[in-house]
Amino acid sequence: MFAIYKKELRSYFSNVIGWLFIAFLLFFTGIFATSINLKQMSASFEYVVVNASLVLLLGIPVLTMKSVADEKGQKTDKLLYSLPMKASSIIIGKYLAMVTVIFIASVVMAIYPIIISLYGIIDYTLAYTAIFGFFLLGCALSAIGLFLSSLTESMVIAAVLSFTSVLLLYIMDGAISILPADATGSFICFCVLFVILGIIAYALSKNQLVGIISAACGVIPTSVCYMLWEEKFEGLFPKLVSFLAVFDRFYNFAYGVFDITAIVYFLSVIVFFVFLTVLSLEKKRWN
Repeated sequence: MFAIYKKELRSYFSNVIGWLFIAFLLFFTGIFATSINLKQMSASFEYVVVNASLVLLLGIPVLTMKSVADEKGQKTDKLLYSLPMKASSIIIGKYLAMVTVIFIASVVMAIYPIIISLYGIIDYTLAYTAIFGFFLLGCALSAIGLFLSSLTESMVIAAVLSFTSVLLLYIMDGAISILPADATGSFICFCVLFVILGIIAYALSKNQLVGIISAACGVIPTSVCYMLWEEKFEGLFPKLVSFLAVFDRFYNFAYGVFDITAIVYFLSVIVFFVFLTVLSLEKKRWN
């Protein structure tokens, strides 16, 4: 695992991807800090971090697109399968390399409040709690991007999938208000969700039957439950979307709340998507 980690980390800084991610993030953090903290004379660095989270919409796809997709595209993934190590070790090594890049960017970002304190009073607790939340958010989104990269051989497609996913997660909190709250609307949304999961299962297995069965295992029980307890579906899908709103958990940190449940949530997202990536790699290894 450590060998994979060193190889991946070296690759991020031997080409422009690692440097681009860090420079891009710090450049816009500097712009937001200048605008909010210096020009507006605000002591709230956490607002800078909230705005900087927008950079992840483009930064995460760039950081994750090559992780597995590039290996498949260049056919070097066969070398990975021949290594005397588990798929989990390979994926964890790759993931930790991405986390290290995000950590470096976060550490440099942590210098900003110290510089700004030269011009006024900064609440370090709020500032560093927000940066910690930003780091966790980046780690969670990277795990999602890593999984999506394992589904394709094209870095471009991996980047587009990752960008779309991060964008949907970003607008999810605001989209809750426009989601259908009635029972029928929630039922339809659940069915669409299970169909999407079936498509993902097909992408992982390359087996049509597996995809159909996966979707049916969700759609059929949901349909039965809807027919028996229709009233229970009132507002159920918006509640689920609210639970899945990753950025919403980050905002707790950004506004000074050290939320233990949010930490557990981020760690759960990381473990879940790293696990899915391991399954994707294992499937390819045994094909």
